[in-house]
Amino acid sequence: MPTATPDTKRRALGKGLESLLPSRPAAAAPAVVPSVAAVAAEPTGKPLEIALDHIERNPWQTRTHFDEAQLAELAASITATGVVQPVIVRVLPPSPSGGPGQQPSRYQLIAGERRWLASRKAGKTTIPAIVRQVNDEQVLEMTIVENLQRTDLNPMEQARAYQRLSTEFKLTQEQMAVKTGKERASVANFMRLLRLPEGVQAKVETGELTFGHARALLALDSPEQITSAAQKVMALSLSVRQTENYVQGLINPEVREKKDKQAQEQAADPNVREAEDRLRRTLGLKVKIEDKKGKGRVIIEYSGLEDFDALLEMLGSKAE
Repeated sequence: MPTATPDTKRRALGKGLESLLPSRPAAAAPAVVPSVAAVAAEPTGKPLEIALDHIERNPWQTRTHFDEAQLAELAASITATGVVQPVIVRVLPPSPSGGPGQQPSRYQLIAGERRWLASRKAGKTTIPAIVRQVNDEQVLEMTIVENLQRTDLNPMEQARAYQRLSTEFKLTQEQMAVKTGKERASVANFMRLLRLPEGVQAKVETGELTFGHARALLALDSPEQITSAAQKVMALSLSVRQTENYVQGLINPEVREKKDKQAQEQAADPNVREAEDRLRRTLGLKVKIEDKKGKGRVIIEYSGLEDFDALLEMLGSKAE
């Protein structure tokens, strides 16, 4: 069976977003919504020019951080060529404080907050927008899918977004996976990050700890253990693999002590060290001997195909 390519996944996500939006006709020339005393626009699917001040931010926005340098680049692009892709909004109910027909329409962003922020930074007063008639659940779903399509959320933003789908809209992990185009196991792994202590979550959010580091740390039982281990991982700049080994050593101290003892015994054996040195000089490669009572293995490390070919040639010539 053919394997799905990244392009296939990208198209699948796009289809997922469109499935949450009512179908729309082909784009027509933008209509202009009066900036003052405008009535609520009907969700026709046609792009409208809507005043930026009449659009409110999305309260379900899953992204908590927008890179200022990227926003500045987008603002410069909008200044030069305008907003190429309309944002998506929905009409908000009119405020009860004003009389009928005397209030400007109010809208709420569904997708396109970066374009909205960059347009304000560029000094624009309006932005092309497509109006949709959707409920709160659909807005949250669209927000997550749109963000996953365009720019990766950091792991904690994804975790909190899935948690909101679970708690506020009672969606199962399977349903969330279908709506966001992710594997169910991936959704579960992100949601597990919420078990991390808040201080460790903050390090994952800023990128000081990766998703892989976080998953390894979750094998520990208590928040205190996780926090202490995370501090050591960052202090020593441990890789994900090193973190996994370190965590396993904390979980199974007997195994770690046994390995440490074997390493110490090997390091203390002058015959083993001398044999390693002789092999290094002969082969010109890093060599490690693991010996236990006369039995073990020899590990030869090479950094490229040239080293590997030279090693094979040398071993072949010795065998002849």
